[in-house]
Amino acid sequence: ISAEELGRALELQLKHGKKLKDVLAEQSMITPEQLATALSIQMNVPLIDLKRHSIQPQALRLIPEELARKYTLIPLDIVDNFLIVVMADPTDIYAIEDLQTQAKMSVEPMLGVAPEIEQAINLHYRAAEEIEKQVSQFADNGGSLPETPVDLDSFARTPVVQTFELLVKQAVKDRASDIHIEPHENKLRIRYRIDGVLHDAASLPLSAHAALVSRVKVISGINIAEQRRPQDGQFSIIVDGRNIDVRVASTGTTYGERVTLRILEKERAFIPLEKLGFQPDALHRFETMLRSTFGMILIGGPTGSGKTTTLYASIAQMDRETHNIMTLEDPVEYRFNDITQVQVNPKAGITFANGLRSFMRHDPDTIMVGETRDGETAEIAAQAALTGHLVLSSIHANDSVSALYRLIDLGLERYLIAATLVGVVAQRMVRTICPHCRVPYKPTPEELVTYEAEMGKEPKTFYVGRGCQMCSNTGYLGRVGVFETMIMSDELRQMVVNSATAGDLKRQAMKEGLITMRHDGMQKVKKDITTPTAVLDSVFSIGQR
Repeated sequence: ISAEELGRALELQLKHGKKLKDVLAEQSMITPEQLATALSIQMNVPLIDLKRHSIQPQALRLIPEELARKYTLIPLDIVDNFLIVVMADPTDIYAIEDLQTQAKMSVEPMLGVAPEIEQAINLHYRAAEEIEKQVSQFADNGGSLPETPVDLDSFARTPVVQTFELLVKQAVKDRASDIHIEPHENKLRIRYRIDGVLHDAASLPLSAHAALVSRVKVISGINIAEQRRPQDGQFSIIVDGRNIDVRVASTGTTYGERVTLRILEKERAFIPLEKLGFQPDALHRFETMLRSTFGMILIGGPTGSGKTTTLYASIAQMDRETHNIMTLEDPVEYRFNDITQVQVNPKAGITFANGLRSFMRHDPDTIMVGETRDGETAEIAAQAALTGHLVLSSIHANDSVSALYRLIDLGLERYLIAATLVGVVAQRMVRTICPHCRVPYKPTPEELVTYEAEMGKEPKTFYVGRGCQMCSNTGYLGRVGVFETMIMSDELRQMVVNSATAGDLKRQAMKEGLITMRHDGMQKVKKDITTPTAVLDSVFSIGQR
């Protein structure tokens, strides 16, 4: 702010007897976010982004809504018999005293942005009350749907609908990629997959199962009468103003149907390449590949390794004004402007193979194939690459060289691979250390040996997350990619044609500058981004340990 604005604020402070920070905010001289950031630095108190953290029901129950509104605060979690509370003013000793009296435990205050706290109060106190009421209604009516047809507007207000929406909204707030609805002998277990790991989210009465699963099937277009055969569907929902697409899969189990929902948040899809975790040299190599006007680029890795995200990040940075970009996906997970996207639909005769054939008659510059999973698709993709088109696709492979051999396994001729393949990016996802609870630690002998094998025996302080309310006591918060980027040189092409071994190809690629995923992972350990254990769990196979 300017000196003039500060002077005016000081005058108003003296006149009205308010705190300077309140005057600055009221006069719109600073934003609530700027105020919170400044206070966090001044008071050395963590600033909590409530959009990224889950409000725990056991904490919420300790503080009544009236007290939360009076002091602009929200209880976050209970850790080691401390109530963690996010406050607009964590220096308010009267508020802290009232909280401790009410909760009958010590309070650890943290800082939050006032409007975000108010929004959280509005959402969570109402949500907590509703979900308890709705679960009790499930028990009262046996969890069954009405036997006679009901008006859709009234059905939208039923407990099952509201409970389901609350579960999805909470999953989005918790950054979950999947929701698991799992019937067991005496309960309905709800779990969220966060940062690649499953966490318990709720336990509902088993009587809620039939109604909850029926609701999911109705809105996702799945046959509600079929309860044993696996089925797939999709629906969209708006959460906090964001459009969320949800993929649904159901299958019968011994205790009834289980349903898995994959959350496809558009904001996650459009992560720039430089934010995915590429080291500078690997990013440069990949961007060099993407500047090719023809050929085939493969993204390799197992399921859940982030291949689709990398493909989307790749086409998102391409020139869509002067190029015709077409994608063939199963399913279309995220929608782009100015790109033609086609959904694979075998019932309608649209497979990866014949979809690709159709694309060739539409004058494409770049084609993205969601997955190369059979020989026919691989053959057509290679022919497209050979005739002047840039083809990007994912493939199931353990590393960059394995992707070449996967193409051979699918029946693609070696000369065709050598002639068309521009390069391969192999990748995994590793969990990142929670910045809120990061502490030094002594690595295990296995961790140390593995790290030193890649990075040498240089002095190094290792860090780990000890676990806190911000990371649900896991020690990790978020994930980052580890990559190896192999550009096909003339030497590598000749080796492919000459049936070189995988080991020889890997050694030649490393001579030409390939950084392996193992090395990339340990570089991220060196930079205190992740831990040796996270890299071991994600990148190393059992035989490599």
